[in-house]
Amino acid sequence: MNISRLSSIPHSLRDISKPPQELYFVGNSELLNLPKIAIVGSRNPLQYSREIAKNLASVLSQNGIAVISGGAFGIDIVVHRASLPNTIAVMANSLDYIYPKGNEKDIIDIANNGLLLSEYEKNVPAHPMKFIGRNRLMVGLSSVVIAIEADLDSGTSQTMRLAKEMGKPIYVIPHRLGESMATTQYLTSGHAKLIVDIHDFVSNIKMLLGVGINYKDKTETDKNNSHEAKYNDEVLKYCSKNPTYEEAFRKFGDKLFERELFGEIEISNGIVKVII
Repeated sequence: MNISRLSSIPHSLRDISKPPQELYFVGNSELLNLPKIAIVGSRNPLQYSREIAKNLASVLSQNGIAVISGGAFGIDIVVHRASLPNTIAVMANSLDYIYPKGNEKDIIDIANNGLLLSEYEKNVPAHPMKFIGRNRLMVGLSSVVIAIEADLDSGTSQTMRLAKEMGKPIYVIPHRLGESMATTQYLTSGHAKLIVDIHDFVSNIKMLLGVGINYKDKTETDKNNSHEAKYNDEVLKYCSKNPTYEEAFRKFGDKLFERELFGEIEISNGIVKVII
């Protein structure tokens, strides 16, 4: 595979804990310019979880959203297959290795039609200690994290913890009693929201991510009124006090996410700051 180095680190990764010094890729690096959502889950998922993940990833990709996952067995490879060509696999090894070998055909397919990413240049095999590092990149690159299925203290639950710490919205799917205890715990604690209908979810996410809308084209009126809006808008007034993301999300929900996408606030190390 032809391994290249990204000319610059994506802005969303510059403020995460231990930002990567370099990123290496194989495939279509233009996918990094699309809105991005991470989908993660168990390596040994229920068939129900597989079907939901497949359908969700496919609909997101069809709507111009890149789906990020980790190239592993289970949910990861299901969503990569379903979201090609709009899929990004973040690897825990350098790209001169293929891991896991059981996914070799799919990983080569992603390299040819999607995007493989790693922070390691060469001669770095996969190792358990590197998976948390990979997960921080997946979360950092994404605007939203969807956890399909996760046991307590699993790798997916660690990814959810990272998303919570970074202030990224977390979504989960419904499960029966006794199944996917980590996603259920996040849902009942208010740290995650429930996806009830895939098409409704994607429609709302498209609006929040600005798919098809150029939010950078603000009018002069917007600019002139921004200072006044900072003090008259309830959300911005609250955020001007620099609350934690959890506090602000409990109070305003998706309105907070919308303000971030509009470039009115930023979330850094779990703290919300007004930037207009």
